[in-house]
Amino acid sequence: MDIKANLEAVKKTFLNQECLLVAVSKTKPLSDLGEAYEVGIRDFGENKVQELQAKQPEMPDDVHWHMIGHLQSNKVKYIAPFVHLIHGVDSFKLLREINKQGKKIDRIIPVLVQMHIAEEETKFGFDKNELDEMLSDQDFLSLTHVRIQGVMGMATFTENKDQVRKEFKSLKTLFEELKSRELPAFVQLKDISMGMSGDYLIAQEEGSTMVRIGSAIFGERG
Repeated sequence: MDIKANLEAVKKTFLNQECLLVAVSKTKPLSDLGEAYEVGIRDFGENKVQELQAKQPEMPDDVHWHMIGHLQSNKVKYIAPFVHLIHGVDSFKLLREINKQGKKIDRIIPVLVQMHIAEEETKFGFDKNELDEMLSDQDFLSLTHVRIQGVMGMATFTENKDQVRKEFKSLKTLFEELKSRELPAFVQLKDISMGMSGDYLIAQEEGSTMVRIGSAIFGERG
């Protein structure tokens, strides 16, 4: 497997070269991460806290670690000191815990709010009503150690590209609507993270600023 060739092939297809590529390195050995680092990857995505903790000290300090999986509140403290971005904030409870852990170490932790855009029930995330409830809650206004820098969503796992496009469009519409609101200063809304190995081109067409790609770079997981 040639990680450099795979990466070059993926980047050639990008419709937007400004779109950040997060290399999904979950379950992959450190040797693969090292190889990806050598060819220029600095943003790595992991979906398990334990794996993230184990890999972080073994890689160079300029690596940006992205927590891309479902994150349990009781595990936030383990990654709070170094995580670059938490992609899957899917409840107000989790956001409050991230704020609490950030406060303990005097660090503002960047996050994305995960929206439930797929028709599958298995995906995590806020629906529109839940998001509105959180944004109008007094506790939300008092958060001091998080920075919400955008939204994230995962499309339905389907061959139906029209459905995937519709779901990505709905996230982009929500993103633009949120940007038009008066929100606290810690809500900065710069990024819209959507798209993975199978649908990143559709995601880029619909305005994604960040894609999560694993198998197209590292090969299928065993």
